[in-house]
Amino acid sequence: MSSLRTEHDAFGPVAIPADRYWGAQTQRALAVFGTGRERFPACLVRAFGQQKLAALRANIQLGALPADMAGAIEQAAREMVDGQFDEHFPLSIWQTGSGTQTNMNANEVIANRANELLGNALGSKSPVHPNDHVNRSQSSNDSFPTVMHLTTLLELRSRLLPALSRLRDELDEKASAWGDVLKIGRTHLMDAVPMSQGQAFDCFARQIGHGIARIEACLPRLRLLPQGGTAVGTGLNTPIGFDVAFCKELTGITGELFEPNPCKFEGMGTHDGLVEISGALNVLAVSLTKMANDIRLLGSGPRCGFGELLVPDDGLTSSIMPGKRNPTIAEVLAQAAMQVMGNHTTITIAGASSTFELNVAKPVLIHNLLQSIDVLSNSVGIFTDKLIKGLEVDRVRLASNVEHSLLLATVLNPVLGYDKVARITQKAAQEGLSPREAAVSLGFMTEDEYHHWVRPETMIRPS
Repeated sequence: MSSLRTEHDAFGPVAIPADRYWGAQTQRALAVFGTGRERFPACLVRAFGQQKLAALRANIQLGALPADMAGAIEQAAREMVDGQFDEHFPLSIWQTGSGTQTNMNANEVIANRANELLGNALGSKSPVHPNDHVNRSQSSNDSFPTVMHLTTLLELRSRLLPALSRLRDELDEKASAWGDVLKIGRTHLMDAVPMSQGQAFDCFARQIGHGIARIEACLPRLRLLPQGGTAVGTGLNTPIGFDVAFCKELTGITGELFEPNPCKFEGMGTHDGLVEISGALNVLAVSLTKMANDIRLLGSGPRCGFGELLVPDDGLTSSIMPGKRNPTIAEVLAQAAMQVMGNHTTITIAGASSTFELNVAKPVLIHNLLQSIDVLSNSVGIFTDKLIKGLEVDRVRLASNVEHSLLLATVLNPVLGYDKVARITQKAAQEGLSPREAAVSLGFMTEDEYHHWVRPETMIRPS
């Protein structure tokens, strides 16, 4: 069992594991809320380090903190950004709805590390105090939503958007490569008229392109930060210009442009911008589900299914049926999409839980949003690399399907009229004939005339 140290806060002494950098408020929160399994991901902890670093620099610039503290606090914050204190954030997401305990966790870790760098013991709160110095000009009520915006933007820009761009590019390549590969389209799950495999994959590529555009359209709202609003949005206890200085510093730290929200009340009391992002991810999940389902259905077989697409072998098989191959990667993507859709429901309810000047469902909202980004980033990357890149078409089966399709006769509507074409397809279906054989048998045209009019390669575009 690790040794303990004693820290003091306004409520008295608190025993804390000696090797932990958190402080009294975090330890009390552990006793109140317990240690749930749902923790904030490391990206949020590291974003807190960036937020505290930008706040420090803004405070120093505006004369709100003594300059002799800057070096130690900055180093501590940078170490948090680098991931050195990920294990020192023990709290679950099930805490005060403003995220106060995680904000205090960050303040305490940075203060303790800064004091250690200055030659003082953990828990001394001297010369650096977690509230008076690390949390200067801030409140949990504006810091936590600022971190919510920051980490969401960074995760979207560094992970999900690049993964989606790679998927779109691979789909574009398939669409181009298979532009002349004919297949039978299907509506209501039933045979329809010819199209190309390239057109099907162009549809997928455009869905992903639209998904990228929807996400990017939301980013300007994420770049507006409520930092500087402190308790309710008025900016009490901040020096004039703190919000502007903070955003300028954070922009320099992250390389992403941030601006002060001109209405801090909107940025703290509501999270519509985050719900909007989740909505874009929800639409993306719908698009990905359509693609995953189409590919696994069209790749079904190998002998008793559609068998039009050849899904690459992932090396996995059945526990009872030797050699059986399943569309596991498509199933991964579909399940990830299900999680995102469920998360969006939670995020929507959390976003709708704003009352007066504060939304008090911040932890569960950002937990679910970051999970959505994470599962999509991972599953889209796997789907691109392990399925789409190696996907092929069975040209022989596709050609046979096209040749025997009853609804090739649809192109004869302008020539023979709807009723005669209906007789062709009916006779072909009832007697097991091809449309050509039925048309000739009915005396509607000769074989040469049929071949003149019915050319599948010309049926995939207006004529």
